[in-house]
Formats: sequence, C-alpha cells, structure tokens
Amino acid sequence: MKYTVNAKGYYGQFGGAFIPEMLYPNVEELRTKYLQIINDPEYQRDFHKLLKDYVGRPTPLYLAKRLSNIYNATIYLKREDLCHTGSHKINNTIGQILLAQRLGKQKIIAETGAGQHGVATATVCALMGMECVVYMGKVDMERQRPNVERMRILGATVIPALSGSMTLKDATNEAMRHWINNPTETHYIIGSVVGPHPYPDMVSKFQSIISEEIKKQLQEEIGNSFPDYVFACVGGGSNAAGAFYHFLDDEHVNLVAVEAAGKGLTSGESAATTALGKPGVLHGSKTILMQTDDGQVVEPHSISAGLDYPGIGPMHAHLFEGGRVKFISATDDESLKAGIELSRAEGIIPALESAHALAGLSQFKFEKDDVVVVNLSGRGDKDLETYIKWGKY
Repeated sequence: MKYTVNAKGYYGQFGGAFIPEMLYPNVEELRTKYLQIINDPEYQRDFHKLLKDYVGRPTPLYLAKRLSNIYNATIYLKREDLCHTGSHKINNTIGQILLAQRLGKQKIIAETGAGQHGVATATVCALMGMECVVYMGKVDMERQRPNVERMRILGATVIPALSGSMTLKDATNEAMRHWINNPTETHYIIGSVVGPHPYPDMVSKFQSIISEEIKKQLQEEIGNSFPDYVFACVGGGSNAAGAFYHFLDDEHVNLVAVEAAGKGLTSGESAATTALGKPGVLHGSKTILMQTDDGQVVEPHSISAGLDYPGIGPMHAHLFEGGRVKFISATDDESLKAGIELSRAEGIIPALESAHALAGLSQFKFEKDDVVVVNLSGRGDKDLETYIKWGKY
C-alpha cells in the first residue's frame, strides 16, 4: 500500500519520531517490538475475541433511508457509536492494553479531549486490573463532565491540564511530560494517529477493523465492497484512519475528511488544520499544524472537544498533500444542525465529532445511485449539554 508508513516511520515527508532523549528507550522498544507482537497469532486471537465479546463487533452498517432521501443518495452509517463505551476509541485501547501487557508494563497513561478515549482507556485498565492516569484539559473536563465521572467510576485518576487553552493539545503535552518522568513501567496509550512513530501506524492498524467490516458488510448488502464515498470527521484522525484504511489503494472510492471550522475559517477560532496550517513538528512527529510565522502553535477552537486540536496525524497530512483524501470543513453551527437533522431523521443522536462528518454531506451533489458511508464515530450522550445550550431544535 503506497499510503502506509515506511520502515523509517514516514508517510512521504510526514511522520518520524521527534522525541526527548529520555523517551528514546520507550519509543524504540515499541518500534522494534510492536509488529512482532501484534502479528503474533495468539495476540490476534485475544484481540479479536475481545472485539467480538467485549466491544460488540462487528458494528452494524445501517441504511439510513430518511437521510438518504434528504441527500438524494444511498447513505449507510457505520455505527461505531454502538461500540462498548460509545465510540470507536475502544478498538485502539483494547489493542494497546494487550500490547502493554506483553511489554511488561504496569501503569497506563492517556490524554483525552472529548473524554471518549479516556473512558475507553479507563475501561480496558479496569478490565485488565492496571493503574490508569488520564490527562484532560480543564475546559474539556467542564464541557464533558459525564465522561470525567465515568473515568473516575472506572477507577482512573483524571488530572486537569491547566496550561494553554486547557484542551486536547495541552492534555497531550502533560501526558508526554508524565511519560518522560516515568519511562520504564508506564505505557502511554495515545488515542489518535498522532505522536512519534510507531503510534500513528499502530493506532491506524487497530482502527482499520472499521473499513475491513465496511467492505464485508457492503458486499453482503449490495454485492459490491466499494462505496462511492466514505465520510469521516478528522481531529487527530483515528476514526478517519480506520474508515479509510482498506480503501486507500482503491482510487475510485472518494474519501472525504471533515475538519472543524469552528466559528469560521477566517474567524481566528477554528481547528481546520489543512486549510490554515503548514508543515511542522507537533507531539513527536512532522505533520501539518496551525502555527504562527515563528512556529508557535495556534490555539484551535471547535465546539467539539475531540476535534479541538491544532494538527492532524502524519498519515492524513500525506493523504492531504497527495490529494488522495479530500479535506473539507464544517462550522460549529453547521455541525450542530447536522446532529439535530440525524436525530430527527433516524432517531440517532450523534456525537458532535460525528456531526461534523454528517455536515460534510451538504457540500456534495450526489447521484441517486451513489453509495455513501458515513463513519458515525460516537454517540451524542456526552454532548447533550452543548446541544441544550445551543437550543435551536
């Protein structure tokens, strides 16, 4: 596959491992062992058994008839919102907790924005009896309070990040700092396809189960494994990486990534990285990120905590630069409207992250027989407060 990582950890010009010396042993241990561990038949058996019996996979591919009528296309929703814990994040945390066990680690740290990755990490730590510390921006803790309490109920320690904009970027900074100070016994479960190699490749491999299932399910449903379009929201980009993964070499499948435009691309309050960013280094890898002329990271904004990130994963940067994936954006308001539209049309309240993917549909003119898959990455329970504050329903 020409879009996958090379032996040095790069996707084209993006990727690599830009890390402090203290982290080198940890990252090098992962890099040298992860493929051998995750390709081991016994590991694969354990991973797939937990995905089936614990996570609830395969998740349904649901034909959304009323939504299809609205957009004059055949629209399927990949129901990652029905995974245990309410989002796709659990696919990756199951994979990484099994990896951490085989590396002999006793403690787990994680960062989280919307809280879904934090909940998924706390869940697998409870399942495996491992200590769990989750870093979360203070602002995100306030707007995603139910997820904070879920993590605590599951036994995790949730530590607020108080620097910068007190959102996902800052939580990631704090988690990295913790890892530097506790390098030997701790495994850092990064929640997206970001960070130093091998994380972007590892996370995308764990999430690739999404597109693997879509292909099988479409074959059963319509006798053809290939949709015309796949839509997914992108912050760091884990759900998009999973939804796109097995279609990357099939150029006739249109892949559409929807970023968070926040209050508008020119408002100064946005998280649309590809529209506003340029190449640089963020959280251990070379990628595209929003930055000032002198290289300072620009604070992002999105109503969706999971998309409130100033960069994208290096795989996505490569896919953007090469034109394989079309990157568009949706504003806070457009996404809230799309979330309400799905709720009314199909009886499914989506996470605000997923609502961005749905908002992307209105930017296309489909043919009646176009098959469109939208990756519904999470459920909307965690965002009810935001929907209520917006109030336009």
